[in-house]
Amino acid sequence: MSEHAFGAATLLDPNDPMGLRNSAPLLDAWIRDITSERFPFQIPGHKGRIDLTGPVVEGDIPVLPGNHPNRISPSLILEAEALAAKLWGADLCRFGVNGSTGTNHASVMAVAGPGDKVIVSRTLHKSVLVGMVYAGVVPIWVRPEINLQTGLPEYLPSSRLRETLEQHPDAKAVLIGEPSYVGTMSNIPRLSSVCHQYGIPLVVDAAWAAHFGFHPDLPKNPLDEGADIVVTSAHKTLPSYSQASFVLAKGDYVDLPRLNKAFDSTQTTSMSGRILASIDAARALMQRHGAELIGPVIEATAKGRQALREAGIGVIDGQFIDPLKLVILLNQTGADGNLVEAELLSANIDLEMANRDVIIPMITMADTPDRIANLVKRIIELVQKHRGEPRPVKIAAAFSIEPEVVITPRDAFFAPYEVVSGSDAIGRVSAELICPYPPGVPVLSPGERITESAMTALLEARDSGIRIAFVSDPSLLTFKVLRDN
Repeated sequence: MSEHAFGAATLLDPNDPMGLRNSAPLLDAWIRDITSERFPFQIPGHKGRIDLTGPVVEGDIPVLPGNHPNRISPSLILEAEALAAKLWGADLCRFGVNGSTGTNHASVMAVAGPGDKVIVSRTLHKSVLVGMVYAGVVPIWVRPEINLQTGLPEYLPSSRLRETLEQHPDAKAVLIGEPSYVGTMSNIPRLSSVCHQYGIPLVVDAAWAAHFGFHPDLPKNPLDEGADIVVTSAHKTLPSYSQASFVLAKGDYVDLPRLNKAFDSTQTTSMSGRILASIDAARALMQRHGAELIGPVIEATAKGRQALREAGIGVIDGQFIDPLKLVILLNQTGADGNLVEAELLSANIDLEMANRDVIIPMITMADTPDRIANLVKRIIELVQKHRGEPRPVKIAAAFSIEPEVVITPRDAFFAPYEVVSGSDAIGRVSAELICPYPPGVPVLSPGERITESAMTALLEARDSGIRIAFVSDPSLLTFKVLRDN
């Protein structure tokens, strides 16, 4: 479809600029609802009035009980989920409103229970760890390869996974994150083959991969490559509402009724119709126009990488990288990414991530080639402005520390704790999750020993300007540790 055609669709219906409602039942129901006169005597309490707290509640409608053909209801949700399952080739699809956090919790509980072992990639998001607390599982951690030239994770070798499963043949599942926060990817077909040889499922937290499979230059969706459960954040790379997510599953190695039960237990009973409709709309958009919308953005991102390289600024690139992921490496320039980010923020330009050595502007299909080119031009100017002495590559704390597990995350979560000074914390067992953020990958998880190397890495991360998240004292002057018996 041409730009002219897109514009014509906008003139036809401002609530449906791409003409999607005829193939998106939840979007159609949402539009019917917001354009009709209603007299609700039900939640939400704002009753659709924007004269009380303003337009912040505009378009917020609930999921109605029963089966209302013209309102967002359980039957329409099932219809929309079935359309998504068919598109992605899944046996089951569920739409979530608690982000990939909620769907990660459900996925862990679907494949393992109290006392069960699961093989877990250490690059996974902290929500997976919380899911392990809920499920009461025993994590067996595996690390991906680290690229020593960038200090960032690359891929999990299938040989390493096989060795781990040989040591723990009673493991119930393998949980990995693909692509990583920095866009690097493992070989999913090889990993899934190893898992299936042991008769267990491969669960992929693909929060950053909702766009995969919709253009020939993009990787396939992990479900097409052999994964058994795929968790995806629709709101990260697709034009969906914040908190929008979905989970896809195949039933060969997964108990689908159990996944359904776990999913329902992790979602609010007051789901937002607007969030659900946005997932349905994004699915219909990708099904109709995904390739033509993403193609120009892939090309513009490639040109941006080339421009950065020509300016002497490092980028992550290669065959096993998400083509839409723009990861900019600053150590060789001597520039401080925190300073670059500060100047961009002063111009109301927000980055997905920035620390001293790496900045990541999030590129999606909603960007335009001109917008991407202008951003890259501005970043080049700012890096040149702040150039200094090159720094050696530093492996991020989240990817450099080998965990020393003492007790399970669940046992540690519920155990008595005390607060001690940082100097007294070394050698004790952490009672809390400690993550340099982003990417939200733990350096320490509940139940792991606070080693001197972990403490040093955390302090260095803090001192370089990285935010330390999910910890009671972000200054790291004090730590919560398990009480000694």
